[in-house]
Amino acid sequence: MLPQLPQLRRDQFDNLEKHTQSGIEFVERYTKFVKERSEIEFNYAKQIRNLSKKYQPKKNSKEEEENKYTSCQAFLSTLNELNDYAGQHEVIAENLTSQIITELLRYLTELKAERKSHFHDGRKAQQHIECSWKQLEASKRRFERDCKEADRAQQYFERMDADINVTKADVEKARQQAQMRHQMAADSKSEYSNFLTKFNQEQNEHYYTLIPNIFQKLQEMEERRIERVGVSMKTYAEVDREVLPIVGKCLDGMTKAAESIEPKTDSKQVVESYKSGFEPPGDVEFEDYGAGQSMKRTVSETSLSNSRGEAKERPSGGKSKGKLWPFIKNKNKLMSLLTSPHQPPPAPPASSPPSPSAVPNDPQSPKQNKEPLSNRFNEFMASKPKMTCLRSLRRGGSGPEDFSHLPPEQRRKKLQAKIDDLNKDIQKEMDQKDALTKMKGVYEKNPQMGDPASVDPRLVEIAMNIEKLQYEVQKFEGWLAEVEGRLPSKSDPPRRQSGLYETQNSNSSTVANNCAQDRESPDGSYTEEQSSETQDKVAIANTPEFDDEFDDGDEETLPTIGTCKAIYQFEGHNEGTISVTEGELLYVIEEDKGDGWTRVRRNEEEEGYVPTSYVEVSLETTAKGAMTYI
Repeated sequence: MLPQLPQLRRDQFDNLEKHTQSGIEFVERYTKFVKERSEIEFNYAKQIRNLSKKYQPKKNSKEEEENKYTSCQAFLSTLNELNDYAGQHEVIAENLTSQIITELLRYLTELKAERKSHFHDGRKAQQHIECSWKQLEASKRRFERDCKEADRAQQYFERMDADINVTKADVEKARQQAQMRHQMAADSKSEYSNFLTKFNQEQNEHYYTLIPNIFQKLQEMEERRIERVGVSMKTYAEVDREVLPIVGKCLDGMTKAAESIEPKTDSKQVVESYKSGFEPPGDVEFEDYGAGQSMKRTVSETSLSNSRGEAKERPSGGKSKGKLWPFIKNKNKLMSLLTSPHQPPPAPPASSPPSPSAVPNDPQSPKQNKEPLSNRFNEFMASKPKMTCLRSLRRGGSGPEDFSHLPPEQRRKKLQAKIDDLNKDIQKEMDQKDALTKMKGVYEKNPQMGDPASVDPRLVEIAMNIEKLQYEVQKFEGWLAEVEGRLPSKSDPPRRQSGLYETQNSNSSTVANNCAQDRESPDGSYTEEQSSETQDKVAIANTPEFDDEFDDGDEETLPTIGTCKAIYQFEGHNEGTISVTEGELLYVIEEDKGDGWTRVRRNEEEEGYVPTSYVEVSLETTAKGAMTYI
């Protein structure tokens, strides 16, 4: 009996199949790892770019104005370098995808096909040898059976030949049957011998040629797979190494930007940006308020506004007059804050006018004690200045066209920048005019190219634009010359007033005209009506001097805005108030600001505050209309 087919080769074949499958799974896992790394790099680069974009200065914003400082410029350079840094991470992701992921995916497809082909050949060879083994087993069993049949036929013939009772024919028949069985056994033996020889040859070829070749191909395939994984890992490192020089340059750029920061330069730019051109005030002199001393202030370097060397002396008392400090734009407003009572006014009598002694003793009446001058001055400083022109108010502008709300140095810079912009616009219009003039000349020489007259409307339009721009330039140059003429030189001695208002008296008419031009009525037409505040400002511009003494005799006369009639008697014992009798007619020079007091005038020398509830006020129509605009 032949032994069974050896299983050693089959077991190794199965082991190789499992090993190669695990190798393919390893390549797939490594490919997935690189793919996830690539996605991380893409997302990281995207987030870095978004971060850089988020902190970029916005156009027409405060951040864009701050870019002139070296620290802001360094930060902007850092953001730009960071953007380039993000680009390198995008390069890493793209290279990982193109050089590793794509190649490994294609290789995996080829690897799976090659592995399938090799194992298909192996299974085919295994099936062939198993089929040969089965044929050999069948021929062996048939030869065994035929041999047994031949032995039985020979034994039967011998029994028949020895038996005397059997006929000769039966013996002959048994002899022929035995010979036939022996012949069949001989044929089966020959067939079995042939199958055995063939099987041995095929088995030898299978185990020594076919299977070793398949195993060799599988080994080579596995070695190529391992080598390919190694190359991919090397490429993985090289992809990062390739961008390191550029990343290093980005980092060097950030370092260089940080080293370019110059604190002193930035501080000088801050000083230059916010330099106002005002001169610091002088020393404040001592003012005696002792017993027997009246509250009389003399104009000197110590007062709110000082005397200028070129100021004129008043004929009455020879007191020197000075102009307002730059932040004081309305002298009457200052005087109102300094003298108006801050206590609530007394309540009007219920039935009859109060007696002279009743009103002052009323708990609601103004007390004799007056708030300190510093408190009034602080309140004045805290109040917001109003716009000078109605057009800027209606349009929601931040200031007048001539930038008069700015300090001198800042105003000069704004005016110069405006002039530069206008000159650039003029140059653009001039360039267009020259180009159209040349085009017209070409059309005149070659009428077939175009009609020369078609260019004339555009030339007229450009000429008008240039004329308007030149007018604007002249206007701003006039304001610039005015500012530059008022800016004090460094050699001038310190004074308690600003050069900003030095030449206001000579340009008051220009200011008034500009404000009038900039004023629009509610229906859209222009009007020459001015508000009380505008009139006050023009009056200040026209007033060459400002008396620093706050007595009524030296104060500028306020315009009358209406009349009032006293309906109750009021005894003005407190400072800043005025006594009135029932039925007396007075002039209103300042209406109630919400504190319950109205400022009135009896004559050129007597004026003060009375409770609003004690008088009937009738404002003039013009004043009401002007105030409506304010």
